Amino acid sequence: MTSNTRVVVIGAGLAGVRLARRLGELGTPVTLIGEEEHRPYNRVLLAEVLAGRYSPDVIALPAPAELVRGRVTGIDREVRAVHLADGSQTTYGTLVLATGSNPVLPPLRGLFTPDHVLPEGVHAFRTMDDCLGLSKAVRPGVKAVVIGGGLLGVSAARALARRGAQVVLAQQSERLMERQLDPNASRLVARHLGDLGVEVHTECRVRDVRCVGGAVRSVEMHDGYALDADLVVLACGVHPRVGLAQNAGLDVRKGVVVDDELRTSDPHIRAIGDCVQHDGTVYGLATPALEQADVLAELLAGRTNARYSGTRALTRLTLAGEGFFDLAAFGETEPRPGDDVVQLTDATRGTYRKVVVRDDRLVGGVLVGELGTVGALARAWEGAEPLPNDGPLLHLLTNDGGS
Repeated sequence: MTSNTRVVVIGAGLAGVRLARRLGELGTPVTLIGEEEHRPYNRVLLAEVLAGRYSPDVIALPAPAELVRGRVTGIDREVRAVHLADGSQTTYGTLVLATGSNPVLPPLRGLFTPDHVLPEGVHAFRTMDDCLGLSKAVRPGVKAVVIGGGLLGVSAARALARRGAQVVLAQQSERLMERQLDPNASRLVARHLGDLGVEVHTECRVRDVRCVGGAVRSVEMHDGYALDADLVVLACGVHPRVGLAQNAGLDVRKGVVVDDELRTSDPHIRAIGDCVQHDGTVYGLATPALEQADVLAELLAGRTNARYSGTRALTRLTLAGEGFFDLAAFGETEPRPGDDVVQLTDATRGTYRKVVVRDDRLVGGVLVGELGTVGALARAWEGAEPLPNDGPLLHLLTNDGGS
């Protein structure tokens, strides 16, 4: 290939691998650059690896033929080349940033050693190396503190509990997964974790990580209460990984700014996935990343009418195995005045279903437990079509439309 036709993708996560695979199917060769030593993998399933349900091989993604392993250190837009840490460079006609996101490391005292690394026993939970490090450290009876009660923190706490750890989950806000769930659903999540032996603390601010000899020993709360800890898992969210884009002089706000053709401020550079800000939104979810990859593959293969207009993303968390747990949330889960709300609760079985309807349209919902209806509800929400008026709203929660 000549330099003026080469497509180079930086990042071998879900978005980058999906794009490379689609381009290959459409007859457009691509070079994929990934910095992790492991085979590309589905990051969404890391908690299942940590729980011991899957081996790393099970969540591996099919890698394209031309996969370069290495860390990109810079982008030279003038000559259209990317520089790697080993001193090599790769030229491009079109460059695609699929650099993903980095874990948020909270500003806690004692979090870093004098060498600016995490102490022994303190782990982020973002990469396969993070997962394997935690898997090696966890054992029955080990005392683990998970900091952060969002989707990632809940998944990590449950996985550690399944491995026999004594787990405390510390959440700063008043309930778990507050970005996705309403209070009733959050309570069911907390109950599920409690049934597994996880001790959940909400409205709980962590102030300090205490270490002895370079290894974590306890976590101190804002009120002075200390939790013994052999392991600490940081699950405080993620932020777009935009350093390469910033250093290259691209337009970066919350993420790398792209238009409906996933084009950055440089016409020769596109971006997809967690690092992207489209129409003011940074998604940080798998479904938008995959949709962006599909649209960009069409564009780069010459199908010029393809456009990305945003994603109405549904959050899904399935925790299989003993104590099976399933939840889904989409749209607006809290009603406005005048909205219709239908909900069904079965306290014995620990199931909860709720939908919010506005002007005869489904605008949001949250479901916990048996999710046979999630397929039909998601389609009604994504289509934004008026709901049929030939039956009660209760039908939305009882009709099994497939999951």
